[in-house]
Amino acid sequence: MKGLHKVQILICGFLIISVLVAGCSVRKNGDLIPLESLGPGEGQVNIIAWDGYMERGDTDENFDWVTEFEITTGCDVQVETASSSDEMVALLSRGEYDLVTASSDAATRLIANGALQPINVDLLPSWDMVDTRFKESSWHTVNGIHYGVPFLWTANRLIFDNSVFTNPPQSVGVTFFEQQLPDELSNKGRLQAYEGAMAIADAALYLMQTRPELNIRDPYELNRVQFGEVINLLRGQRELLSGYWADASDQVESFLEDDNAVAIAWPYQAQVLERMGNQVDSLIPPEKITGRAETFMMHSNAQHPNCSYFWMEHILDPRVQGNAAAWTGSNPSVIGACEASEFLGDAGCEQNGYFRYEDVYFWKTPMENCGDGRMDCVPYSDWVTAYLSLIGGQ
Repeated sequence: MKGLHKVQILICGFLIISVLVAGCSVRKNGDLIPLESLGPGEGQVNIIAWDGYMERGDTDENFDWVTEFEITTGCDVQVETASSSDEMVALLSRGEYDLVTASSDAATRLIANGALQPINVDLLPSWDMVDTRFKESSWHTVNGIHYGVPFLWTANRLIFDNSVFTNPPQSVGVTFFEQQLPDELSNKGRLQAYEGAMAIADAALYLMQTRPELNIRDPYELNRVQFGEVINLLRGQRELLSGYWADASDQVESFLEDDNAVAIAWPYQAQVLERMGNQVDSLIPPEKITGRAETFMMHSNAQHPNCSYFWMEHILDPRVQGNAAAWTGSNPSVIGACEASEFLGDAGCEQNGYFRYEDVYFWKTPMENCGDGRMDCVPYSDWVTAYLSLIGGQ
C-alpha cells in the first residue's frame, strides 16, 4: 500500500493521469475534475489559515480542534498563518500547501486563476449539515461546481476603549470624521485603520448609507466617480489616524499602546483584547457592515488530497465549528453549531452577529465587470494602487 501511495503522489504531482486514481484529482479535456473516491491518508496536510482558525490548545486547552483530528486520522497538521487575503493567494501559488482558509475575496481570485480543484461534496458525509445560505455561495460555487467547504463567517466590529465611551459608539462614522468623544477629547490621533485595500469597502459602505445621491449599490462595485468620493473620505480619515494596522496581532499589540479610542476591527482582535482583560469592548454597529466568509479550499495540485478531504469533513462537525466560532468571535456555517458548543450557544451566536447575516456585505474582489451589466467598475488592482498611495500620504 505504501508503494501504491508513492505512485499516486507522483502521478498527482505531474497531472498526467488518464484514469481515475483514489485520492488524486484528474483532468478531462484539460479541465480539473473532482475526486471520485478517497484513499488512505498521506500522514500530513499543509494549511494556510488566518490567526486563531487552527487552534490546538496551546493558548487555552478548551479550544483544540486540531489534536483530535491528528489522532483520529493520522494526518499531521502543518499551519502557515497569513495576515491578508493577498498573502494567502501568494502563498498558495507556491504549491507547498494543500488547503487555505480563503476569505470570500481571495476565493474568487483563486478560482479565476485556476489555483483550486473542484470539491466532490459526495465524499463529505456531513455536507448536508451546511447552512443553505452557504451551500451555493458565489465565492466558492461556479456553474454549480463547488470549490470549497464553508467554515466561519464574520461581521466586522467597532472596538472601543470603554474608559473613553460611557455608551458604545453606534456608527462607523466615528472612525471617519473628527468629533468629540465622551471623554470630551477629540478622536483625532486616536483612531486606527486597516492597512489593506479592503478598507476601501468600509468607507464605500458608509457613503452608500449616508450619501444616497452617489447611488452606490454595492461597496465593491464602484464607478470612477464613486471611487473618487470614497478615496476623498479616506484621505480625510488619514489625518485623524494614529496609524494603520497590518494584521490581527498588529492591531492587538498597538490598539491600547498607541492610546487609541476606537477602530473598525475583525472579531478575532476583539476577542483577544477582551480575553486579555483590557478595557476594550466591541459591538457590531446597527448599520450595515462589511465582513468575511471563510472557506476551506484545496490546491489544484494538493500533495495530500486524502488528508485534505478528511480535514474538510472534520470542520463540518457542529462542535468544531461552534468552538472555532466562539474562539474567533465568528459565526458557524453548519446547522446546529451554536447549540453544539458549550462555549458559544445562542447568546454567543447572537453577539457574533449570526442573525445579522442580511446586514453583512462580504468581502469580494472588485472587478471591471460589475455583475449587473455595467462594465465601468474600478478593478481590484486600482484599489490596491490607490490605497497604497493613500497610506503613503499622496
